[in-house]
Amino acid sequence: MAYYKISERGSGDKFLDENSFCDDSWIDILVNLRRKMTSEIRTFDNEKADRFLFDFDKLNLFDNFESEEFFYFEKLELIYSCNVIIYSSDNYEEYSFKNNFPKAWKEFGELLIDFFGFDVLHLDYQKRLATPLYYDIKKDGVYFNGDKLKVKAIEFGHYQTYPYDIPKPRLIINFEDRTINGYIEKELSPEDEERILELLERFHVYSWIFDEYHLKSNTRDPDDLEGYDWYLEMVFEGDVIWHLFGYNEYPDTYVHLAREVLDITDMDLLELNTISEEDMKLFNKFGDKILN
Repeated sequence: MAYYKISERGSGDKFLDENSFCDDSWIDILVNLRRKMTSEIRTFDNEKADRFLFDFDKLNLFDNFESEEFFYFEKLELIYSCNVIIYSSDNYEEYSFKNNFPKAWKEFGELLIDFFGFDVLHLDYQKRLATPLYYDIKKDGVYFNGDKLKVKAIEFGHYQTYPYDIPKPRLIINFEDRTINGYIEKELSPEDEERILELLERFHVYSWIFDEYHLKSNTRDPDDLEGYDWYLEMVFEGDVIWHLFGYNEYPDTYVHLAREVLDITDMDLLELNTISEEDMKLFNKFGDKILN
């Protein structure tokens, strides 16, 4: 037997209760969404199970794969994270990974499609996300089949969580419409575009989705859920999405980028002023090590 469950994330009721712009019409939408989130028990015979186990063993899915540490609550939320537990009659193995996949992950997904008849690992959806499963993520950009994808848009938001503040963009850069909106309103000049793309590359922003850019967070990760949250999203040609969300925590080179943005705009757009002195010392330490 196989148990499959789609679970919702967060509390829609809390959002409805605390935000006046959500009228009662949203309740029906939420109820309908929950009704569709059903669990199923799927059955199969021994012959089919044996065939699946034989094919799974041939994959050597986690051979030479280095599992990452799994936290119940992540202060830096990446596009994709997964925790896999394999049970046997006398033991079990547990693996976790974040925006980093075993070599045979796609083959495993196709095996599950053949076995259950639907895309269990959501491989088709993964094609829209800028992760190493289908794309080559480098310090200077996101590549597909050797070609660098053009950036269509960038959105950045930074907001207070207590007292509760509605997430809203601080800066939206649209490379197609040639506009910058938010705290800065202006046309996007060729010089602006060149400088923005240069900053993304110089401070390794594309690589922020990888665990090796969270050394500060892994060194000192205070249990503090109140303060400031932020998000950064980039959309590439083909509508491929790169996304990162932080709860009172930032990648190792964030403050280095923030200082440069402050120097250029004379505005603290990335909110350096909200980072404690103790945290700032660690960001300097780990960020300097990466950039040097």
